[in-house]
Amino acid sequence: MIHAVTDAKGLPITLKLTAGQAHDGRSVDDMFGTLGPGQTLLADASLRQQPPARHLADFGARAVIRPIPRRTDPPPLDREDYRRQNRIERFFSKLKHYRAIGTRYEKHDANFLALVKLAATRIWVRVYVSVS
Repeated sequence: MIHAVTDAKGLPITLKLTAGQAHDGRSVDDMFGTLGPGQTLLADASLRQQPPARHLADFGARAVIRPIPRRTDPPPLDREDYRRQNRIERFFSKLKHYRAIGTRYEKHDANFLALVKLAATRIWVRVYVSVS
């Protein structure tokens, strides 16, 4: 499973590969090192069972995670920040355009992570290099 931290433009900052059966909440703790004071973590529903807010407070960042709808006392949700979560989804969509990643041709973890990083580099270059 590929885990990623992206910037506000949806460009990758940190990439990590874990086993497919690993839970997202357990593998995200060591990725917090890329967050700094005043930054916001936009996370998906897998982190709402184990909110990372206590870890983020150490870095001076905050989490925006949509609460479980059935909860009786849901924490407040900043909808403006939550709308920006689709940037991480768009990054993964761009990543899957690379056939070797979308179908996982490479079976060795180190080689697959290298392909993911190469594709992420191409996504970065596409933003900063003009083709005209």
